[in-house]
Amino acid sequence: MTEFWLISAPGEKTCQQTWDQMMVATTRTNNLSTNNKFNIPDLKVGTLDVLVGLSDDLAKLDSFTEGVVKKVAQYMADVLEDSRDKVQENLLANGVDLVTYITRFQWDMAKYPIKQSLKNISEIISKQVTQIDNDLKARASSYNNLKGNLQNLERKNAGSLLTRSLADIVKKEDFVLDSEYLITMLVVVPKTSYADWQKTYETLAEMVVPRSTNLLFEDNDSGLFSVTLFRKAIDDFRHKARENKFTVRDFQYNEQEMNADKEEMTRLSTDKKKQFGPLVRWLKVNFSEAFIAWIHIKGLRVFVESVLSLAPDILPGYNLQ
Repeated sequence: MTEFWLISAPGEKTCQQTWDQMMVATTRTNNLSTNNKFNIPDLKVGTLDVLVGLSDDLAKLDSFTEGVVKKVAQYMADVLEDSRDKVQENLLANGVDLVTYITRFQWDMAKYPIKQSLKNISEIISKQVTQIDNDLKARASSYNNLKGNLQNLERKNAGSLLTRSLADIVKKEDFVLDSEYLITMLVVVPKTSYADWQKTYETLAEMVVPRSTNLLFEDNDSGLFSVTLFRKAIDDFRHKARENKFTVRDFQYNEQEMNADKEEMTRLSTDKKKQFGPLVRWLKVNFSEAFIAWIHIKGLRVFVESVLSLAPDILPGYNLQ
């Protein structure tokens, strides 16, 4: 990871002389660093009291803004999911990579006008970053709820036959419907017990319809069998099936409910796709905005700390302008 230091050096007769001295000290004799100029314009200084208070406020704002930058970046990675390799290409500042933005930094006069006081500029940044943070929370909450609901439905349609939804497996013709006396039940049978099932299912209760079982679906471990019996034999059949390590699934064929689940999954999937593009664009734009704001805060802090350190003997309240 590249590390950046912002250094303010006591001035010589000209800024260029100061720069040349630092280059000699850090690069030409011992190759300690690669240096770039970080241009801070002539900002309004104000009073010493304001500067001292602003020093503390900027430190807090710096930490808060860094947190927002990291949250936006992390959420970008979360949203991109399987395309995390594309995260870096979306985390830009003013359309360039972050290293380029920092090493070629120019103060944004339009966003942070230098005619404003330092306190006003810090308040502009604070409001901007707070708004990004609030918007991120709202957008993340909405998208996460949508994503969570979709994942819950997807989980219902995946996994073991013992727990998964059977709605996308069974068909209407697999069941005896609208009968006062007969009912079709669904039983999960381990693959190793298929032969036992075929031998015993007709004897698990007195009123099982002979030759009524069919294998409807199977996964790696088990198969889903249908069997038809008289309603009065349900409890006996369940009990005997459990004794033989066959699992009866609680399932009633209801086409309306099954279609509603499928429609809900389709709706959620469509809504997620609709939200994905605008959300990624919002994250991309607001990561840039938050990062730019963060680097401007760094510039403000360097400026304020430089003035304070170079004017230690000024009395409180003395106007530095």
